[in-house]
Amino acid sequence: MEEHHIQKMGKQKNIALVAHDNRKIELLEWAKFNLLTLSQHKLYGTGTTGGLLTEKLGLPVHRYKSGPLGGDQQIGADISEGVIDFMIFFWDPLQSQPHDVDVKALLRLSVLYNIPVACNRATADFLISSPLLGNPYDRIIKDFQLPTKL
Repeated sequence: MEEHHIQKMGKQKNIALVAHDNRKIELLEWAKFNLLTLSQHKLYGTGTTGGLLTEKLGLPVHRYKSGPLGGDQQIGADISEGVIDFMIFFWDPLQSQPHDVDVKALLRLSVLYNIPVACNRATADFLISSPLLGNPYDRIIKDFQLPTKL
């Protein structure tokens, strides 16, 4: 039998918003279209992305460092600690990033901790419009702890 535990999410979600340089305008446009919905949740973002969302749209955003300076790792840590419930990450699949290994680790953690993730606008549209967004949700997280052998 597979072991797991439940991570409870409240009605208000903690949403991480991240975008690579070539996708920041697209994320801003998406966030502007979804401004009312996003304003009902607690928002987190990497340095520049979070700053743009606050400056251009007036959204309060808890800002981490810039992605290449550790922001992706900070979000990953908060995913593993159960702080982040949901992530919108408009990453650029055609541009090599100096922190590609951090991006891969962030996406791996989001799968490991079973959080909803959108990496493009269509998926973000489906997630943001889900009736689950504004309701409590019990997220099932597999227990990956391996038994120790003596």
